[in-house]
Amino acid sequence: MNTKTILIVDDEQQARQGLKRTLEGWGKEKNYVLSARSGKEALALFETNKIHLLITDIRMPEISGIDLLKALQKTNYQPVVIIISSYSEFEYAQEAIRLGVTNYLLKPFTKQKLIEAVQDALKTEEKINKTGILERVADEQLMKMESERSSMRDSIKNALEYIDMNIKKQINLSETANHVHLNSSYFSVLFKEQTNMTFSEYITRKRLQAAKNLLIHSDLTVEEISYAIGYQTPKYFIKLFKEHEEITPSKYRKME
Repeated sequence: MNTKTILIVDDEQQARQGLKRTLEGWGKEKNYVLSARSGKEALALFETNKIHLLITDIRMPEISGIDLLKALQKTNYQPVVIIISSYSEFEYAQEAIRLGVTNYLLKPFTKQKLIEAVQDALKTEEKINKTGILERVADEQLMKMESERSSMRDSIKNALEYIDMNIKKQINLSETANHVHLNSSYFSVLFKEQTNMTFSEYITRKRLQAAKNLLIHSDLTVEEISYAIGYQTPKYFIKLFKEHEEITPSKYRKME
């Protein structure tokens, strides 16, 4: 289950607890709801939790909702945000919107209004998350090559299809050249000319892209991923991954 963590920040205990009860009753097992009574306490929770949605009152002593957002902008913590304000604080709300707030709720608001705002914010978070993962996993050189595939020679198109279908096997240049009925030396030159990559570079990039997907979206061990993408020795896979990504597969998984 894709559980989301929601953090409610409000210095008024009654308001904070009311929001928490409402969201816990609505979300049940879908969401994990935390609460903080100050901006300082909220920042501490960010250090130990992955917060997907922040709901904060705009007016609080010491660290206001605006100050909290500014502090978060200086960190790697980038949740979607809903602010709570009154009509008299509308100028603050406008500043919060400039800081990237997803939505704001004007007091007083109903439980239904709160739930609708949270639903919209979590949908936004999901889209941002998916886009971010695609950007981190995508290989720009492979994407550029794919966009130009239709204009390539038929022999290279067929070779690429053959490689993609057999990427998990021990595939080599000679075998692929033979599949498309070309001399190995000529095929090697033609492949580089058409794709702007050597045969071995293309294989490596395709395998590492598959590895990144598996590291993010599966529970397979690094060793299992190594075998799944066509490498016989996990040690070599880890070395190759580190050379290209400047980080080990295990650390990449933790960061994502």
